[in-house]
Amino acid sequence: VKFSGLLLMWLAAWYLGYLVAALVPKEAITRSIANLQDIGKKPMLRAPVPKRQKCDHWSPCSPGNYAYRILSGGGKVKMAKICFEDELSPAPVCCFTTDRFLPPFTLISVINLPFKIHFVIDSTDHSGEMMTFIRNAPEGSLLLMVTHDDGSTRLKNDAKKLVEELGSKEIQNIKFRSSWAFIAAKGFKLPDNIQKEKINHSDKKKNRYDGWPAEIQIEGCIPRNLI
Repeated sequence: VKFSGLLLMWLAAWYLGYLVAALVPKEAITRSIANLQDIGKKPMLRAPVPKRQKCDHWSPCSPGNYAYRILSGGGKVKMAKICFEDELSPAPVCCFTTDRFLPPFTLISVINLPFKIHFVIDSTDHSGEMMTFIRNAPEGSLLLMVTHDDGSTRLKNDAKKLVEELGSKEIQNIKFRSSWAFIAAKGFKLPDNIQKEKINHSDKKKNRYDGWPAEIQIEGCIPRNLI
């Protein structure tokens, strides 16, 4: 009985296959087989490359905001940078060698649209000029500051105090080769939800570079109606 049942099923399957082959065009069968074979050959779908945002933010600032990013120097060759609305502040340029590299400096940008002015201090002789520069920044200005290499011995105490008056909580704590970044405002209050300052001290056990700590950065979005 089992053998008869199996034989009957085989005959039914053979007849059904014969019927399909007779009714379905050969071209359709060939095309279907080719499509099945091509499934494994089709490239995988990939996510599109993310669009680059201003100042290399991961996500764009919402409409009505300016983008900024402050990046401290790292080691001998990674320069400190200040970016505002995708424009980089100019910094000293020097060709690095094994025994000579760019001297320490503090880069300051004053944003008072439509004007952008910059100041670089590279020795204690310029601390007075730096103070004048900050004091002369008009009301309604945004001040962005960052160090390259070392800012502790290149600024006199009265200059540090002036930066402290702008709201810095770390300028008096800055040490030899500390990485430091700071954003402040004159004549208006910055939003509470943005990071205004960051510091990373040199530590022989934790330094990323030989004698220098890892670079640090702060970034965010500033409402346009503040400046």
